[in-house]
Amino acid sequence: MKKLIILLGAIIMTAGDLFALNKLDLKSITSDDFSAKYVTGIIPIAGTGDYAKISSDGKQIQRYSFKSGKEIAVLFDVARVAGEKIDKFDGYIPSPDGKYLLIRTNTQPIYRRSFKADFYVYQVKTRLLRHLSKTGKEQIPVWSPDSRHVAYVYENNIYVEDVTNPSSVKQVTFDGKFNFVINGLPDWVNEEEFSYNCALTFNADGSKICWLKFDESKVKQYSLQLFKGLDPEKDEYRIYPGLYSYKYPKAGEDNSKVSAWSYDLLSEKTLRLKVPLDSDGYMPRIKPTDEASHIVVYTFNRHQDDLRLYAVNPSTGSSKMIIEEHVPKYVKEEAMEGIEIKGNYILLPSDRDGFMHLYLYNIAGKFLRQVEKGKYDVTTVYGYDAKNGDVYYQSNELNIHGRQIYVAHANGKVDRLSDKPGDNAAIFSADFKYFINIWSDYDHPYIFSSRNQKGKVLDILEDNKALKKKTEEYGWVKKDTFSFVTSEGVRLDGWMVKPADFDENKKYPVVLFQYSGPGTQQVLNSWNSGSMGQGGAFDMYMAQQGLIVVCVDGRGTGGRGADFEKCTYLKLGDLESKDQVETALYMGKLPYVDKARIGIWGWSFGGFNTLMSMSEGRPVFKVGVAVAPPTDWRFYDTIYTERYMRTPQENPTGYDTNPIHRVKNLHGALLICHGTADDNVHPQNTFEYAEALVQADKDFKENYYTNRNHGIRGGNTRNHLLRQISQFLIDNLKK
Repeated sequence: MKKLIILLGAIIMTAGDLFALNKLDLKSITSDDFSAKYVTGIIPIAGTGDYAKISSDGKQIQRYSFKSGKEIAVLFDVARVAGEKIDKFDGYIPSPDGKYLLIRTNTQPIYRRSFKADFYVYQVKTRLLRHLSKTGKEQIPVWSPDSRHVAYVYENNIYVEDVTNPSSVKQVTFDGKFNFVINGLPDWVNEEEFSYNCALTFNADGSKICWLKFDESKVKQYSLQLFKGLDPEKDEYRIYPGLYSYKYPKAGEDNSKVSAWSYDLLSEKTLRLKVPLDSDGYMPRIKPTDEASHIVVYTFNRHQDDLRLYAVNPSTGSSKMIIEEHVPKYVKEEAMEGIEIKGNYILLPSDRDGFMHLYLYNIAGKFLRQVEKGKYDVTTVYGYDAKNGDVYYQSNELNIHGRQIYVAHANGKVDRLSDKPGDNAAIFSADFKYFINIWSDYDHPYIFSSRNQKGKVLDILEDNKALKKKTEEYGWVKKDTFSFVTSEGVRLDGWMVKPADFDENKKYPVVLFQYSGPGTQQVLNSWNSGSMGQGGAFDMYMAQQGLIVVCVDGRGTGGRGADFEKCTYLKLGDLESKDQVETALYMGKLPYVDKARIGIWGWSFGGFNTLMSMSEGRPVFKVGVAVAPPTDWRFYDTIYTERYMRTPQENPTGYDTNPIHRVKNLHGALLICHGTADDNVHPQNTFEYAEALVQADKDFKENYYTNRNHGIRGGNTRNHLLRQISQFLIDNLKK
């Protein structure tokens, strides 16, 4: 590895050699050499102040005390099992009574959140391990509350097994079929845009299995062409390519028809649940309550501005609406996802007053109180302690670019439990007496600390000191934060990374990285802030090549309330691109920036906004790189697109505000990269945009990655991709 000698103000001698800073290279970045260590597989154990976790070598499941931080017991060890044998495992699911573990191995990813795997039932006391099913890889196994039964999905049908009688497997549904009917699992678009992979639950006494069924027979199909490729090779496509065809509803097109069902384990009868739903509506969740006579089903209208919660009797099928949340423009997905059902209470996040706050209801839907208030956003809900009325959550009250942990008491008093500026997240014990705090900031990788309910540090579980030292050895520089006001009077915040040998008397090229998607934040005081995570390793690499790297969150991004976030409604890309152009104009006025050498790049929505910014009309960008970009929202899925744009039939003007329609205004050298098997943002987007570029007589370059999905990984792929991105930007900006 090449060494770079840097003058630090003094010559430091170590073991007779000059102290030298290592220079970053892409291979080390893409091989995750700068990834932080995590305490993995943490699951609080019900009814205790303990938690389970996966050992650092990945061979054991260990029980630890939150209070002492010490190991109490080994719950599972791959080397010490009776019955069937496995060499490794990928995850686990404890039974409610803690007597069993479901051990997951041989995981096979499907989409972003879905996967198949071999699941094994493990009895902790006897150490007996046996396969859950002999039929093949299962999906989403779910324990019954009494720990006696496991329900799971196999080939789109639901099965249930009595773990005390392994030969007792029953098939619950029989109509499941790929690309037609899915039982207990969300379809592609519901999984992707409502952020879940399980639509299956037991009721409170375990007598009923309840699930959502997705009939996608009328949904139009999209086909991805597959080739032999390498790493992995698909030899069946050596001569003739194959197709992977799946149901993908594009904006304005037909969605799956969704319905709710129950199955009685004793009578073996199946019942359709009577949940009111628009013909084109959604059911994004099905949840248990503490009452066997009720589960809760969520519904959304297609515009996603009306969220309803129904209490449903799984025995009779009858339902009653208990909560309706109707807000201007759209209900944020995070609000729906953050709903907490605990005992006889429901905790609902809502931005009804302009900021995301928490509202407490009883299980019958009666509003009880607003938990906290102020001009800030609650960003994560951790739980409700029904014993004393305490609510635990994360918010950006202290700083919109940071996250802190709080508890709001029933008397209205709010206490902050985290103590350091930056990004704090938490995992609470089942009794809320302890929690693990996960902290980082721009300059420090994650520190995992065990704390009591008042926030006092009890133990440090992981401090990533070795990684911190490594970043110092590789010349990491601090991110500088800044703010400016645009020509439209909007204050925008950002960070920049300057070369380690920065000279304010020189003129530097600048590259903007941005994502810009609704509700997201890249300007966040967290270790993984930056273009590719890992403490911004790729941004540090670019700075070592002599560029200033800048990131600014424009209008539509999160952390600043509903008005700032939702102002892009019905016109995605318009304001977002203006704000990146304004960022370039601001940077160009700084004395150390060469305004003629400014570039921009981004991935996914960031790729879309790169193209929008380069064709905004003000020619401020010399070069841009768009990775996996949407280029016309008519090509993207229903749930995400229509949340912000409604349908193309309702909003044709908004949909016409896109890179393809702006192609004649494109200014600057352009590189587009896309995976040919991208199931999320289809390569169709780049194919159609490339054709528009050709017909507009615009020069450009493009890279396609064989058989790669939206993440563009596998083998040497990510290394190659980052080299193309960096080299294209450097070649065009350093001329």
